[in-house]
Amino acid sequence: MLRAMYSAVSGLRSHMSYMDVVGNNIANVNTIAYKSARATFQDVLSQTIRNASAPVAGGLGGINPMQIGLGVNLAAVTNVMTQGAPQATGRVTDLAIQGTGFFVVSDGTGRLFYTRDGAFDLDAEGFLVNASGYRVQGLDGSGTGIAGDIQIDLDDGSGNPLLAIAIDSTGMITATYQGGATIDFGPIALATFVNPGGLERMGENLWGDTANSGTPAYGQPGTGGLGTIWTGTLEGSNVDLAYEFTNMILAQRGFQANSRVITASDQILQDLVNIIR
Repeated sequence: MLRAMYSAVSGLRSHMSYMDVVGNNIANVNTIAYKSARATFQDVLSQTIRNASAPVAGGLGGINPMQIGLGVNLAAVTNVMTQGAPQATGRVTDLAIQGTGFFVVSDGTGRLFYTRDGAFDLDAEGFLVNASGYRVQGLDGSGTGIAGDIQIDLDDGSGNPLLAIAIDSTGMITATYQGGATIDFGPIALATFVNPGGLERMGENLWGDTANSGTPAYGQPGTGGLGTIWTGTLEGSNVDLAYEFTNMILAQRGFQANSRVITASDQILQDLVNIIR
C-alpha cells in the first residue's frame, strides 16, 4: 500500500510543476514574442514482481513480466518555438522577424544574447537599444559575423540633425537629415540555431545559447532562411489560451486524483492497523 502512496506523492509534485508551467504561460500571454513552454511526464522505475519467460517447446507458453509502477517524474519542460502573430504598432523601430532568426543584442561587456522581441528605440547617443538598454548588433562586411553595436549618427557631420530613420526588410537602416542627406547604417544582424528549442531563457525576453542549441550562425535578414524584418510590427506571444486553460484543468484534476489516492491509501492503512480490534 505504501507504493500507491509514494506514487501518488510523485504525482502531486509532477502536477504542481505542470501547473507552474501553465501558470507562467498564461502570465505571459501578452509578453512580446514570448514562447510558451510544455511540460511532459515519464514514469519512474517499476518494481518487478515476476520476470518474463520464453515459450517452452512442447510445454508451457511464454509469460509477460509482471511489474508495479512506482510513480511519475517531470520528463522535460520544452520550449515551443512557433512564431507568434504579428501586431502592427506603427513605430519605425518596432521590428518583427518573419522567419526563424533572432535579433542579437549585447549587454555592453561583450556578452551576446538573442531575442525575438524587437521593441527597439534610439538612446541619447543614437544606439539602437531594447527596453532594458541592451544594444542591437550589426552584421560585419563578411555577412557572417558581428560588427558591434548599431549607432546612428545624430547629425550628418555638417551639423544637420537627424530627422527620421527607415528600416527595410533586409535590416538596412537609412537615416535622413535636415539638410536632405541620407546615410545607411546596418544591416541588423540575425542569428539562427540548429536547435532553437535548446536555448536558455535568461529573463527580459532574452535567450542564451547552450551546449544543445548549437552555436549561432549570423546573417542578414532575407538570407539563409533567417527571415525578413517587418517594420512597425511586433511579434505577439504564441500562448494559446484555450489550450492553456485545458491544460490547467488537466493539471488540477490530476492533482486532485492523486490526492484522493493518498486519502484512500491512508484509510486502508488505518483499517489495517485497526484489524485486530
